[in-house]
Amino acid sequence: MRNFSVLALLAIIIISCKGSSDFKKINDFKNSEWLLANQQVFEFEIKDITKSYRFHYLIRNAVSYPYYNIYLNQQLENSDGTVLVKTLDELILFEQKSGKPKGDGLGDIFDNKFKVPALQKFVFPKAGKYKWKISHNMRPDPLQGVMSVGAVVEAVK
Repeated sequence: MRNFSVLALLAIIIISCKGSSDFKKINDFKNSEWLLANQQVFEFEIKDITKSYRFHYLIRNAVSYPYYNIYLNQQLENSDGTVLVKTLDELILFEQKSGKPKGDGLGDIFDNKFKVPALQKFVFPKAGKYKWKISHNMRPDPLQGVMSVGAVVEAVK
């Protein structure tokens, strides 16, 4: 019984030491279709402004996604709607030459986590609520083969 207690305690310590996100949310799309007008809005609160933060996109796509890349518009806004950062980012979902999917996957579904270049080591000007808006910038509407989009905001350790 003592060995089981020690193993359980060790497992809890290991799990708690893994990096955790200050904010993480994933939005699924019906029928794996992302409409151009369907901007994803992620709302979160920052309490500690002494830390810097990094942002990541989470993209789940099917092998049937018709392109090797995806362009995303992102903008970070404070609580009064002032835009703090706004960029267009290209994410590579498949090897361009071979067509091999990037990310972690099983079968025909792949999960990708991408750094947002403009939002690495970002320092928030004040504590409060923020919105991070993400939309795709691809020609097809709806964009087929994107199953979900998510956001991660985590303190830099």
